[in-house]
Formats: sequence, C-alpha cells, structure tokens
Amino acid sequence: MPTAPPPFTDPGQAAAFIRQFHHEQPAAGPPEERLRAVLDEIDRTGSYRHTPAELAYGAKLAWRNAARCIGRLYWRSLVVRDLRHLSTAEDIAAECFEHLRVAGNGGRIRPVVSVFAPDRPGRPAARILNQQLVRYAGHRVEDGAGGVVGDPAGAELAARARELGWKCAEDRFEVLPLLVQERPGERPSWFELPDDSTLEVPLGHPEHAWFAELGLRWYAVPAISDMTLEIGGVRYPTAPFNGWYMGTEIGARNLADADRYDMLGTVAERLGLDTSSDRTLWRDRALVELNVAVLHSFQEAGVTMADHHTESQRFLKHVAQEQRLGRPTPADWSWIVPPVSGGLTPVYHRYYDPVDPELRPAFVAREPW
Repeated sequence: MPTAPPPFTDPGQAAAFIRQFHHEQPAAGPPEERLRAVLDEIDRTGSYRHTPAELAYGAKLAWRNAARCIGRLYWRSLVVRDLRHLSTAEDIAAECFEHLRVAGNGGRIRPVVSVFAPDRPGRPAARILNQQLVRYAGHRVEDGAGGVVGDPAGAELAARARELGWKCAEDRFEVLPLLVQERPGERPSWFELPDDSTLEVPLGHPEHAWFAELGLRWYAVPAISDMTLEIGGVRYPTAPFNGWYMGTEIGARNLADADRYDMLGTVAERLGLDTSSDRTLWRDRALVELNVAVLHSFQEAGVTMADHHTESQRFLKHVAQEQRLGRPTPADWSWIVPPVSGGLTPVYHRYYDPVDPELRPAFVAREPW
C-alpha cells in the first residue's frame, strides 16, 4: 500500500515554533489549543497560516538567529509589515518602494521587513530577483578586457533587465530596476525605483576636498531581498529586510574590493602614496581614508550608520543579554569580525556559540524554482 506524501509544511517545525512563541510570549497563554489548531490545519491543507503576532515575532526571531549579523542587539525593534495578502508583481513592487520609504525615514534608518505571500502547496509565491531592493548596475565594456562600468555585482541583473526592455544610461551609480517573477518560467516584470524611495549619500572627506571629485556615492538602506524567511515550517520567499549600514560594508567591501568598485588604487594615487610595494601598506592607508570618508559623509547627511568599533561593543552587549536569558548566540566569526582593524575590536578576541544551520526561524538562502 503506497504511503501518503509528507505534508508541505513540516508539523514538527510548526509545533516547535508554536511552543517557542508561547514560551517567550507568556501573554499568549498556554500553547496547547493553538498547537492543536495548527496541526489540524496542516493535516487538512498541507500548511497553516500564522497569526499576525506569530508572524511578527517569528520575523524578529529570524533576525535574532542571524549568525552573520553583528547588529542583533536591536532585534526587538524590527518593524514587521504584514503583506501576505499581496502576490502580484505590481503590488509587490509598490510595497517594496514603500518599504524603502519607511526604512529610510528621512535618514533615521529603521529596521524593517516586508512579508509577502508564502509558498503554499502547489502554489509557489512570487520572487524578487534582485539581491537587494537598491543596488547599482554594472555594464560590461566591449573592449576585450572584460571591464565593467559601475558595480560588477550588478552586471548580471542589469543584463537581464536590458533583455526585458530596461533602458540604461550606463552610469557608474545607476540604480537597478526591481525585477519580480510571479511564477516559475514566467517572464519577470521590471519596475524603475521612484526617486523618493532611493535615499543616496554623496561621499566627501573631512580633510581632502579632492575626494568629492571622485563622484562616489552610496544608498542608505541595505535591504536584502533574495532570501527566504522560514518560520515554523512556512516559507516566505519574498520578505525583503534591512537594518542600517556599518561603515566598513561600504568603505572596506563595496567600494574597495577588487571585484567591486576597486577604488583603493585611485584613492592611494590622490593621497600621493607609494604604491610600488605592498610593504608600504598603501592599501591599508587608502582603506582607512576611504572608510573615514564614508562615516563622515553619512554623518553629515544625517543618515544612520554605525562604525565597527561601536557596533562590536553593541554586539557583545547583545551576547551578554542572551546569556543572562539562558539563550545561545550563534555567530559566524568571519562575518562578525569587521574587515578593518578586526584585532582592535572586542569581537575579535573570543569564540562564539556554533552556527546551527537548522536553527529556525531564520533567513535562509532561497531555493531555486
């Protein structure tokens, strides 16, 4: 006799989350009645629907469990936008733009997650194809050298957007359109980001006037949009979320990495540094000045940004709070330690609770269609 296929949503994961929710939220009361209702719904339909309170707390727990995030001290402050009733590309795009306005908040960045429709049995939900809601395009130069104008990390999506009809200007800091795909195999829809949804900061330096001549800038809201939010066995593949930037993410990675904007050589030249040998530490000196410029510029613009020393101290405060509550704090050391002056920060000189890839709720790599 053939066995019945497993339910779309794992009852064990659902039960574990419901128990955790009621344990950490005593005002919700005992879990037994809700647990019976959830398991009955899974048995009847293959999945279940979270209450608004469960969704909001589950999203916050996903942030608390994010082993690569140094900014988890404020996990309780996450603004959760319940948009599960929306599933069309047009509605998703419009609310993603509103997400950026809410999160941008005139420069006082707020942590926000916008949760759209989940995957259901036989009905996969729409996906955002962008890695982040805001990112700069990369345009390959036909010079035989494989060069890119703009951000190489945005070249693949830019090429796909052009195939769909997007007209680009090939600017170094050209904001990519938002690409939304409603169903597997369908042609994605693309949407230009409204100007009022994209807060950007031009970069200058507190001591070197020439720095502004480099024409660098960066966007204020780092909203990740290519991960799945998993809560109690329910998968939300469209759930863009953001915190605020730590300066090194821009100054030591996005603008400095050789496979991104690769600005260290240019900055070193303008500083008059000796680049003839690695032993002059010209890259290190240019990197510090690039990070100084980023922190200075965001502060001058009134846009929230953390420096790596302060954020490291905040993270250890979070670890201590979790320890007092008897909870582990999984952390990926290679992500928690900043890419600039790591050894000068308190997060460098210690070990952390191991990362459990099965820990849920969580933001996880999205499965392909």
